[in-house]
Formats: sequence, C-alpha cells, structure tokens
Amino acid sequence: MVGRPASEAPVLVFDGGCPFCRHFAELAELRSGIPGLTIRDGRSDHGLRRQLRAQGWNLSEGAVVLTGDQVLHGADAIQWICSRMAPSAPLLQLLGPLLATRERARRTYPLLLLARRLALGLRGLPLDPDQPRGAFRNR
Repeated sequence: MVGRPASEAPVLVFDGGCPFCRHFAELAELRSGIPGLTIRDGRSDHGLRRQLRAQGWNLSEGAVVLTGDQVLHGADAIQWICSRMAPSAPLLQLLGPLLATRERARRTYPLLLLARRLALGLRGLPLDPDQPRGAFRNR
C-alpha cells in the first residue's frame, strides 16, 4: 500500500504537467505552514503513479495526499491540505478558506479539474499521465 505510517510527514502527489497544480503544490510545500509536507510530481514519478493507480487512485482524476495510513484523492486531498494551512502566499490565502470544508471542496473541485484540463490541452499534454503525448482522450 502507498499509505504512510502515521509518524511520517504528509505527501502531496500532483500532476506536474499542469501549471496550476504545480504552482499550488509548490506554494503548499513552501508556504502553507503544514509541518513536513512534501510534494511529488506524479507525472514524472512513474513508479509512484503506477502504485497509486494499482490501488484505484488515478492521478488524472485529481491530486493525492498520503498521510499516515490514509490516501486522500481529489477534492478530499485538497480539502485536507486547505483545512490545515496557515498560508502566507496570497493564492493560498484565497484558496484555503474556499476549499477548507468538505462540501465547498467537492463543489469547487470540478472547476479546478476543468482548469487543469484546459491547461494540459494548451500545453499539448494528455489528461492522463499514462498516455503518450499526442494521445488525446481528454473527454
């Protein structure tokens, strides 16, 4: 299992091909105030991405947070991050309260996925990191 022992620091796995995802992840790691939070680019870390997919966590459907023995995906992952932030970056100050509750995160997350889809399309990258570049199944 990809989950981590409770004593280990949380990990945010994101799609490094998406500029919005990358910016959020980097800010979360550097300026969120979550102790020990690290980020991993799931698009370039093929082994981690395959492990997550084998457990049913598809990176093309959202970010993943590994914390303790939990795996949080999509809106739940972003809500977990946002509910624990003490942000200093303006973007995180905006997104933190907006996505800090489960209901708001679940209502807002589809808009974030749409922005990701558009950004990846503009960059010529497939929505699913396991698909080769130029193989567009971005439905």
